[in-house]
Amino acid sequence: MRRLIFAFTAGVLLVSTPAAFAQTVGFAEAIKILSASCGADINKYCKSATLANNGIGQCLDQNQAKVSQKCNADRAVVATLIQERLAAQAAAPKICQRDAAQRCKGVKPGAGHVLRCLLKAQRSVSAKCNTAIDLAGYR
Repeated sequence: MRRLIFAFTAGVLLVSTPAAFAQTVGFAEAIKILSASCGADINKYCKSATLANNGIGQCLDQNQAKVSQKCNADRAVVATLIQERLAAQAAAPKICQRDAAQRCKGVKPGAGHVLRCLLKAQRSVSAKCNTAIDLAGYR
């Protein structure tokens, strides 16, 4: 019976794991995720690799066959989520353009003023714009 409960719990955790990553991640979150799943591999295979110019990433690529499956899988997921975050940041201004024009009249563009206005007006901003702001990591 205990094995059945353990198997069920493990299955639920596996299914819910992507939610732990969120829909996009920033660099700080990516480092936390990867240090947890790749830390041992980095210490074992890439101790002398530098942070500059993606030295650790290149080292992990070169040792991909030796690196744990969890590390390789998380690296792929994190890379995708970072790309999605960057794409969301590029798309957010266009998605929120109408909301900005309606809710932030007279706000001087630049230095994050319009974003600050949209964040303050969250309740009256469209769901599409709020989602774009969230996916971009601005909230």
